[in-house]
Amino acid sequence: MPTNILMPALSPTMEKGNLAKWLKKEGDAIKSGDVIAEIETDKATMEVEAVDEGILAKIVVPEGTADVAVNEVIAVIAGEGEDAKSISAPAAGAAPKAEAPKAEPAKAEAPAAPAAPVSQPAPTAAAGLNTGGQSVSGDRPFASPLARRLAKDAGLDLSKVQGSGPHGRIVERDIEAAKQGGAAKAAPAAAPAAPKAAAAPLAAGPSDEATKKLFEPGSYEEIPHDGMRKTIARRLTEAKQTIPHFYLTVDCELDALLKLRAELNAAAPEKDGKPAYKLSVNDMVIKALALALRDKPEANVSWTEAVMLRHKQVDVGVAVAIPNGLITPIIRDAARKTLSQISNETKDLAGRAKNRKLKPEEYQGGTTAVSNLGMYGVKEFTAVINPPHSTIIAVSAGEQRAVVKNGALAIATVMSVTLSADHRAVDGALGAELMQAFKGYIEKPMAMLV
Repeated sequence: MPTNILMPALSPTMEKGNLAKWLKKEGDAIKSGDVIAEIETDKATMEVEAVDEGILAKIVVPEGTADVAVNEVIAVIAGEGEDAKSISAPAAGAAPKAEAPKAEPAKAEAPAAPAAPVSQPAPTAAAGLNTGGQSVSGDRPFASPLARRLAKDAGLDLSKVQGSGPHGRIVERDIEAAKQGGAAKAAPAAAPAAPKAAAAPLAAGPSDEATKKLFEPGSYEEIPHDGMRKTIARRLTEAKQTIPHFYLTVDCELDALLKLRAELNAAAPEKDGKPAYKLSVNDMVIKALALALRDKPEANVSWTEAVMLRHKQVDVGVAVAIPNGLITPIIRDAARKTLSQISNETKDLAGRAKNRKLKPEEYQGGTTAVSNLGMYGVKEFTAVINPPHSTIIAVSAGEQRAVVKNGALAIATVMSVTLSADHRAVDGALGAELMQAFKGYIEKPMAMLV
């Protein structure tokens, strides 16, 4: 029987995507694990792997097609023994049909399980694909590729592992828990989700037409919003409307940090004819913030309506400007990493972010973030918190200023840093303590090396 390939949901919030490129053509044989297409989301371009084998019989949605809805049929795979040329493709835009479960003959040995309802919810992702962030059709467990590989290496049965990722997806931490005995029992059935209250509408500005009337016809160019810009607008509007921000600014003297940075860079060993690392001020800011949150774990939290999530490691997001938008790749467990590790990882993530090659797990989550506009000469600014974070720091330019030391005027290189904090999760005094800890690491940077 032919298998429909559906447009996958590559993130929990994805509704549409662009089918950038087909890496297989009609008539090609497909094996499990083959990369068959590239799909652009609002954040990245991702490769899609096949999990079923067969012949790519029909390509329904051609490459270059924009705004393809999740679960739309994009291609058809012919199974073993089927004539690929005789398979007719559904029309583009067609949604998969739900099938009624086949009746099973009654068995005397055990009571029959309750029958599933005939009308099934639409799948959250494509059948026949392994995208690392969505379920697939049939009985295949809902797990990321990394989780599948770890489970295979450990000899675990994924059907008995309880997923804790988005929409119940099995992720790496679930496999680690299962290795310690968590997979012995089958995952309990998920409780039915409580109906969600209708979301309050976001504050609306003037309509498109009303705004256009403020300007002379022909005096402007209309540039359609792409998916990334729409996502940024929606998330930051929600953040400002739902998170009670407060702000704390401290001035940090940088002279000791700049001296240490120069010494560390001069001492960098060579690798393939190049220095093994080249530290930036931002690398040291990331490390200082991570250590400050390690020292003040009460601020390393995420707010939920029911509980506070206090995180066991500090994952620092780094705001990276990319064409037409912004993305925040995550430096995981930054407090435990060396400055050279942070530096090299930041450069790698930033480079791939600008090419839209990040994986969802590389930019989703995190516990805090750094936004640095110092390279543009910005003296001071505030940043918007990106949920689920409760904090973000805005880093400005270092500049020489007159300061008072021991009752006399002196010159120092000073950088203003502003903390934005969620007042539901972080109180003013705690925020102040966090910034004092951060300032201490910046002004006495040798403490970051021990």
